[in-house]
Amino acid sequence: MTKAEQYRAYLASDELIVAPGVYDGYSARLVEKAGFKSAATSGAAISNAILGIDDIGVMGLRENVEHCRHIARSVSIPITADADTGYGNPMNVHYTVQMFEEAGVAGVNIEDQVAPKRCGHMPGKEVVPLAEMVKKIEAACLARRNDAFVIVARTDAIAREGIEGAARRVRAYAEAGADMIFPDAVKGEDDIARIVEAARVPVSINMGFGIRQRPTTPIVPLPRLKQLGVRRVSLPRMLAGAAIRGMSNALAVMKEVMETGVPVDRPDLVAGIDEIMALMDYDAMRALEAKLLVTEVLESKYGAGKPAAE
Repeated sequence: MTKAEQYRAYLASDELIVAPGVYDGYSARLVEKAGFKSAATSGAAISNAILGIDDIGVMGLRENVEHCRHIARSVSIPITADADTGYGNPMNVHYTVQMFEEAGVAGVNIEDQVAPKRCGHMPGKEVVPLAEMVKKIEAACLARRNDAFVIVARTDAIAREGIEGAARRVRAYAEAGADMIFPDAVKGEDDIARIVEAARVPVSINMGFGIRQRPTTPIVPLPRLKQLGVRRVSLPRMLAGAAIRGMSNALAVMKEVMETGVPVDRPDLVAGIDEIMALMDYDAMRALEAKLLVTEVLESKYGAGKPAAE
C-alpha cells in the first residue's frame, strides 16, 4: 500500500485525522514518534525556516518539492504537502502535482489565492476567479498518476467574498474533483458547518495551539469539530512555535551563563545527544554498517571485538 493509499484509508474511516504541521526532519520524526498517523507540511513554516522570510510567496516550486521530498522519506507515515497556488496557471499546476507526487507525499494543498500568495491569516489577500481555480483542480486531478493521491482545494475566499461566496466556490471545487476542501481563516463554528454542508467531500480545518497563534479562527475542541463533520484538523504552527519558544528559552539561559561564567545543566531545556540519536535512528545506521562494511573497516572504526551497533 502506498502512502497515498494509506492516507485514503484514513479518510475513509470514521477517525478524525489530526495532522501536526511539519517543516523538517526533526519535526516529522517527532510527529511519527508521538503516534500521529499523518502530518502536513506547513508552507509558511518551511518558508520561514529555510529562507528566513515571511510567507509571502517567495519560496519557489523546486525549493518546496525538494524540502518535502526529504521530509516524506524520513518517516513511514503519510505526509501531505502545501503547494501554495500551484506555482502558476493550470499548466503549471499539472507539473507541480506530478513533481510532488514523485517526491513521495500523499497529497497536496492548492489554494485559490492570487500569486504571490500570503499566509492565510494575513490581511490583503486576493483570490483568482472561480473558473480559473476550477481549471487548476481539474489539471491537478488529471496530472496525478495514482488516483489515491489526494488533491486538497484550499480557499481563502471567506476574507474576500464572505461565507456565501466561499460556499459557492467549495461546491464548484468539489464538483471539479477535489478530494478535500480546506477553507482557511474560518471565523467560527457557523462557517465550518456551512462549508461542510456545501462541500459534500472531506473538509480540513486549521487549528492553532493557543488563541494568540491563530487569531482569525477561534479554538474549537476536537470532538466538536468531528460533530461538525470535519475530517482533518491540521496544526500548522504548533511545532514551529514550540521550537521557537524552546530555542529562545535556551538562548536566554546561555546569555546568563555568558554573563555569570557559571556553567549550568538544563536537561529540561534541551534534548540530550542520546535522545537525538534515538530520534534519528542511529542504531539502524550502525546495523546497516555491520551488514555492508567489511570486518577490517568495522574494526578500524569501532575496535576489534566491539559490535557495530553498540
